Amino acid sequence: MFSKSADPTSAPPIPARSGGSNVGKSVLGQDLKITGEVVSSGVVEVLGEVEGNLSAETLTIGNDGRISGAVRANSIEVKGRLDGRVDSESFAMRSSAQVVAEITYSTLVIESGARIEGRFSSPKA
Repeated sequence: MFSKSADPTSAPPIPARSGGSNVGKSVLGQDLKITGEVVSSGVVEVLGEVEGNLSAETLTIGNDGRISGAVRANSIEVKGRLDGRVDSESFAMRSSAQVVAEITYSTLVIESGARIEGRFSSPKA
């Protein structure tokens, strides 16, 4: 179920979406703590804690959610805590966000009140 990557600081690739419409939303509840790698081809909402790498099509970290590790998703919205590495097309930090990360993005939104420590880079077009 869980596996270790050769490089523990790099997130797994974003899974390819299947043609079907059965891809749903996975909610990791407040009482849940996961240590390991999480991979989804759909939407993931983290309300609990993840220690490890996470890859999804869309990722939301709720107000009480925490992720420590490498994260890769096309769209990421952070309301809680994120520590690690980020690779995304669209990255949004809401006013309650606390982020310590190296972030690679194409589109960036930072609301007033969000706390950030790290480095931003955008690929050259």
